Amino acid sequence: MRYVLAAVTAAVIIAPAASAQVDSIRLGVMQHNICVIDCKNADKESGVNISGELRFNSLDFLGWAGSPHPYLMASVNTDGNTSYAGGGLEWDWEFTPGWHIEPGFGYVLHDGENANPFPNGTPEAAAFFEDHVLLGSTDLFRTSLALTWDLSESLAVQAIYEHLSHGQILGEGRNQGLDELGVRAVWKFS
Repeated sequence: MRYVLAAVTAAVIIAPAASAQVDSIRLGVMQHNICVIDCKNADKESGVNISGELRFNSLDFLGWAGSPHPYLMASVNTDGNTSYAGGGLEWDWEFTPGWHIEPGFGYVLHDGENANPFPNGTPEAAAFFEDHVLLGSTDLFRTSLALTWDLSESLAVQAIYEHLSHGQILGEGRNQGLDELGVRAVWKFS
């Protein structure tokens, strides 16, 4: 939770100074730890995550990479399970008038579990394993894919999928990862 609070504090401090550069604010609800491909961990960790994001205008020097938008985000679990915060880049491609596909890649810190604190083979270890996703590293990659529908020049709705994992790059060993699916309201400023 301390990482989420640090990221939200940073966003609150940065936002006023960068208000002219804020592209949009995105607020939504994410179904926590859904089943996508590997469902053996999807029944662990309950609740929904309340997600907020500040997305900024693309910076000129990122033109070579397709002009992605930098973002800061935080996601808090309503049942006290894994919450996280971080930042990254999102691309925004309008494929038909009013419809956008928005892939993203970023880095987050979380307050969930990395490893089982109990000795293997004990009843405590088995019980802990049944209720917790073991993420293997405090820092994780965040990949996302969103479909956005513009309702007006300043308002849109979005369906978003995100995956959190260390990918055996930021950590090693356990890498159960988290998948989330949700909807967000988007308030656009530019």
